[in-house]
Amino acid sequence: MKKLILFLCLSLVLIVAANAKEIGNFYPGNHSFIQYTGRVDFSNTTKPKFWASGVYLQIKFSGTFCTLQINDEMLWGKIHNYLEIKVDDQPAYRIQLKDKENSVTLAQGLRKGEHTIIICKNTEFENGFVEIVGVTCDKLLKPNPKQKRKLEFIGDSITCGAASDESEIKCDKGQWHDQHNAYMAYGPTTARNLNAQWHLSSVSGIGLMHSCCDKKIIMPQVFDKINMAKDSIKWDFKLYQPDVVTVCLGQNDGVQDSIQFTSAYVKFAKSLRSYYPNAKLVFLSSPMASKELKAALVRYISAVKENLKLSGDTNTGAYFFAKQYSKGCGGHPSVAEHKQIGAELTTYLKKIMRW
Repeated sequence: MKKLILFLCLSLVLIVAANAKEIGNFYPGNHSFIQYTGRVDFSNTTKPKFWASGVYLQIKFSGTFCTLQINDEMLWGKIHNYLEIKVDDQPAYRIQLKDKENSVTLAQGLRKGEHTIIICKNTEFENGFVEIVGVTCDKLLKPNPKQKRKLEFIGDSITCGAASDESEIKCDKGQWHDQHNAYMAYGPTTARNLNAQWHLSSVSGIGLMHSCCDKKIIMPQVFDKINMAKDSIKWDFKLYQPDVVTVCLGQNDGVQDSIQFTSAYVKFAKSLRSYYPNAKLVFLSSPMASKELKAALVRYISAVKENLKLSGDTNTGAYFFAKQYSKGCGGHPSVAEHKQIGAELTTYLKKIMRW
């Protein structure tokens, strides 16, 4: 009997020890080893938060598992943000947050050793913020240095990756944001092709002069904000100086008076130059534009480049997409089409930047 009791006690100790090991160590969201890329608000020093689509963090750790503690603003009590998770070289996968406070198992059952995880916000400004409480793993490690190349993509719903991903919920089903996938949008795809960091500065429905859907803001008004949808916190442009800035606006403006639109575009381009004195500014046509709108954008953008050249700014470029991409929801590009758009843009940027 004593041997049986001793055996049971030892077994219990081993089980408790195993469970304790699985619990791991908690590291707060502001830990120096958690690497953020994007417009992040650090005003709450322990819980960094961000609104923009495409903001991402990287975690390097040793062990077999990792969990993420993350808060979701849950606007109106029902808007749930989506994340894209990529573990090592495994295919990325998409999840939806379910509550205001979430504990997400990012990976488990991994081989012992070092691992890297990328967590990317798939939904956009108007889906509310997410707040990083921290991560739990065996041991958090110092991250690898960020890529030297830096890209920024300015635009509307296309750049957000909105209405592109029907892998779980089909078009016209669920909520309007259920098909968002910023990680698979053309910007991050292009950046990964070029081994570069990325920022997405994009809002669905936004325009240069005129936004759609009763939206009260236009891009020049909100570009300098951390939250372009509503927030008043200014972004510090010194924190991220991209090598290339692409501008993909005009889809929501539609065909406009050419003089007015070109003037507004030049004014915005000059403001970008004040923020980014050394960046290549690349002006894009809309990938989902009709033939009429594309022809107008070609005229507008060509005039903008010429105007900037006359004022002494020759560090610009222009790219007009080969065809219309509209197989996603509501005439937007699909995930597969974003890959094609990214391939087009990658080829162009490799050439002009000599990368």
